[in-house]
Amino acid sequence: MAQIATIAGLAIAGVSAYNQAQQQRQRRAETRVQQQAAREHQIAQQQVITTQAAAQQRARQEVLARTIAATRARLAAGGISPDEGSAAALTAGMVADAAQDQAESTELLRTRLAAGRPSLLTANGDFQGFVRATQSFGAIARNLLD
Repeated sequence: MAQIATIAGLAIAGVSAYNQAQQQRQRRAETRVQQQAAREHQIAQQQVITTQAAAQQRARQEVLARTIAATRARLAAGGISPDEGSAAALTAGMVADAAQDQAESTELLRTRLAAGRPSLLTANGDFQGFVRATQSFGAIARNLLD
């Protein structure tokens, strides 16, 4: 009878180990699916950000073109040649300002895409932000207590 109990115990242990292995495989599979979904979501968000940036760039270019055209028309109506002197400097300044704004916008877009997060509010699965926040909170609490 003791041998049957030992065999039954071994069988139960074997079944238990098998079930644990199955559960681990299932968890790994679920994790892979979640990671894939997160990657696809991130790619979609990056595409949205890129599309928005392109639309903003087109809108800025259109506003710049209209502003320059209106300025040139006003100058020409006032009898000033829009292609010479201060009028040319004025339109060149507008173009330079627009180019600077575009460069800053492009750099911001690159930074957001390189970070892999379209927003600081979007979780990236990294605990570094939490750790830094906790350390900062601890430092603030220590300073208040001192």
